[in-house]
Amino acid sequence: MDLRTGAVSTPADGRTLVFFGAHPDDETFGLGATLAQYAAAGVKVYYACATRGEAGSTDPENMKGFASMGDLRWHELECAAKELGLAGVVYLGYRDSGMPGTPDNTHPLALAAAPVDQVTGRMVKVIRELKPQVALTFDPIGGYRHPDHVAVHNAAVRAFEAAADAGSYPEAGAPHRAQKLYFPVFSHRALRLMVRLMPLFGRDPRRSGRNKDIDLTAIASIDFPVHAVIRLTKAAMAVRDRASDCHASQLGGRPPPGGLLRLFDTFSGTRDYFMRAYPPPGKRRERDLFEGVA
Repeated sequence: MDLRTGAVSTPADGRTLVFFGAHPDDETFGLGATLAQYAAAGVKVYYACATRGEAGSTDPENMKGFASMGDLRWHELECAAKELGLAGVVYLGYRDSGMPGTPDNTHPLALAAAPVDQVTGRMVKVIRELKPQVALTFDPIGGYRHPDHVAVHNAAVRAFEAAADAGSYPEAGAPHRAQKLYFPVFSHRALRLMVRLMPLFGRDPRRSGRNKDIDLTAIASIDFPVHAVIRLTKAAMAVRDRASDCHASQLGGRPPPGGLLRLFDTFSGTRDYFMRAYPPPGKRRERDLFEGVA
């Protein structure tokens, strides 16, 4: 589905969840097991993806049969979406911005360069047409300070409120009030432990990721509150692993046994963690993102 060329389909009834992300693979690396678990339970789960991941890098053999990095990564996203059981994927129509200081970050079509009101309007259209009860997006620092992740967070938070206001973006359809907004967050304990252990594996936590542009030490210094904890089933985690295989260009497929990502999984446990942005959280941690939803 593509917001630039046609409307998205609206589910007739039932529970609906939409995740606003930046790139192909954001739906899998992080909260893929949660999305798969809700999809398996009958929830209509959608991924609104802002870009096609054009600024990603990969080994030359992965490009065989693809004209561009964007084509390759969107193909991988379609594969992962099928594995996760997503009801649909929406392309918001922007270009991958890359990391600060790279040429991609200054591209005129880059998401990071787009007016936030424009991005917000496209997200409002998604919310009004899909009518989710629950919306998810990145935390305020975008997980690891990627400019596209931060841009998505800023626009999605605005869109969550604007979608319910009949006076905002009237061209995007009739207003709809989603009932809950969450940000996936890291297990702070697990992340700090991983930062301490990485040097033992000969890895620098300040230069992590495929492109060595993620500073895990800085990320571990921020402790976002946790308001909901989703206990993951083995089946959902297996589905996430199969979806991870689809994104072979970015991580070489499923992390090998003994690798750092497997290590992080071990310390994180079989749970995903969420910060609730709306409504204001209570004192008790939730065990279901749809808890209290009408």
